[in-house]
Amino acid sequence: MGRPRTPLLDRARITTTALELVDEQGEFSVPQIARRLGVQTASVYHHVDGRDGIVELLRERVAAAIDSGSLDHGPWDTAMAAWARSYRAAFAAHPRAIPLLTTSPVRAPKVLEQYEKAVGLLLAAGFPLPDVMPVIIALENLVLGSALDMAAPERMWELSDETATPQLARALGALGEGRADAAFELALAGYLAHCREMLTDG
Repeated sequence: MGRPRTPLLDRARITTTALELVDEQGEFSVPQIARRLGVQTASVYHHVDGRDGIVELLRERVAAAIDSGSLDHGPWDTAMAAWARSYRAAFAAHPRAIPLLTTSPVRAPKVLEQYEKAVGLLLAAGFPLPDVMPVIIALENLVLGSALDMAAPERMWELSDETATPQLARALGALGEGRADAAFELALAGYLAHCREMLTDG
């Protein structure tokens, strides 16, 4: 028998195509995926659990670039900082996926495993159970906001008349290269300092 003209449809190809669409336009639909792959929409549904299933495949694909192994080594604060930097880099590669993924419940088992590790790390460090998820969510807010900032123009403030905002003009003039990285590291340091205080006060 001859080989099929179009490679067999599978979840990996569906995920890749969905991510391409999200990177291009910030959204996807199952019919769009089918058209791009040259198949019927019904054929896509044979391989995935609807649109929500594709969202979770996207989450797994993006999160696969996060080094969760950092959560297994070193003091809790060093481990969380390393995880945060890796998490940020993974999502910065696909900033248009952030609104899509942050407005959908996390169900992907491989992603939930990372949260399980983070929870275990914080509990072992001595954080009270009620504080654990707020600590993780706060870090995610920091990471995802910074990942979006990395996709923004380097010059986010355009002053048509510097005399109207002289102090802002001076501050922008003093801003060095890599403003997104500098701001992220500042926020991360402040976050970790506060979390250390939480442990001491607790």
